[in-house]
Amino acid sequence: MEVQGKIKMIGETQTFGSNGFRKREVVVTTEEQYPQHIMVEFVQDKTDLLNNFQEGQNVKISINLRGREWVNPQGETKYFNSIQGWRVESLQEGAQGTMPPVAPAEAFAPANDLNEEDHDDLPF
Repeated sequence: MEVQGKIKMIGETQTFGSNGFRKREVVVTTEEQYPQHIMVEFVQDKTDLLNNFQEGQNVKISINLRGREWVNPQGETKYFNSIQGWRVESLQEGAQGTMPPVAPAEAFAPANDLNEEDHDDLPF
C-alpha cells in the first residue's frame, strides 16, 4: 500500500529501552477533496530513510498496516493499529506520467572494431 502527499512534519528519531529500539514519525497531508493528515512511523534502520527529506516535499511512502492485541492488567483486551513505512520516494511537481530519459543512440551502436578472424571465436 502507498500514501502520497506533502510532508507536514518529520519528527526526531526516538530510542526506547535497553535494546535500542528506534522510531521516527512523519506526517503526510494527502492532496484530495478532504485532505488527511496521516502519521507514518519508520522503525529501526528505516528511520534513516527520512534523513534526505524535508517539510513541504511531495512524497510517496510505501506502507504496511500493523495491528496488535494487548491485554491490560484488568484483563480487558485492547487492539492497536499502526502505519509502518518501509520506503519513501520524492514526487517532483509535474513529474508524474513522464517517460524516463532515453540513452543516446551511440550507446547501442554496433562495435566497429572487430577483426575478420574474430568472427569464429564464440565459445559455443
